[in-house]
Amino acid sequence: MKGTVATHTDGKLTIGTDTPAYGPWFSDNDPANGRGYESAVAYAIADKLGFAPGDVKWVTVPFNKAVLPGAKDFDFDVNQVSITDARKKAVDFSSGYYDVVQTVITYKGSPIDGKTMIADLKGAKLGAQVGTTSLLAITDQIGAESAVYQSNDKAVLALKAHQIDGIVADLPTAFFMTAVQLDDGVIVGQLPLTGSTPEQFGAVLDKGSALTPCVTAAVDALRADGELDTLVTTWLSSQGAPELK
Repeated sequence: MKGTVATHTDGKLTIGTDTPAYGPWFSDNDPANGRGYESAVAYAIADKLGFAPGDVKWVTVPFNKAVLPGAKDFDFDVNQVSITDARKKAVDFSSGYYDVVQTVITYKGSPIDGKTMIADLKGAKLGAQVGTTSLLAITDQIGAESAVYQSNDKAVLALKAHQIDGIVADLPTAFFMTAVQLDDGVIVGQLPLTGSTPEQFGAVLDKGSALTPCVTAAVDALRADGELDTLVTTWLSSQGAPELK
């Protein structure tokens, strides 16, 4: 594809993500090192499109800005953005590169520590990042009071201060929070998948971008040849989080 479809910078592939870029999606807050699931996926997509690692340029794009209407300063963005019909009105998505499970985390001894039923969480105050499907899950699946934060890091600070009872985030982020960011963090459990198809993360592109079918074809090829599965095994974990009933 390189050279056949115009990119933001001629001869380069510009990829956006937010900062901090934390694990397990990225490593050492450095998207360009190829480590972490989304960094590895981004470089695998670039390779399928004919771009060498040296041809890839990273730019900082806040989560909410990536999904708003308007011209983009990137070719595509990877930032744990779930594909939704509402967002498709403003931006394009590639096909999904990760199947999402929402997860509730808390701290040891909290009011929701040890709960096994979704109904047990209805009286809790749960936090999530603004604009995310995690935030929607609090109201739509759990029916609990929600607290909105500009980033997951700010939600973690609120949980540490016991200003909220828990956080809802995707499963790999939940593992990172409990293993690295919280001294006494625990996973309460996974929310069940809703609908006939899983929620998926997709690469975000400008509405009507000529690159959309190219990036989609690249993601589809990575799924078909098993490379996405290999990257999931390498960078993500799916153990230790029971499903809430």
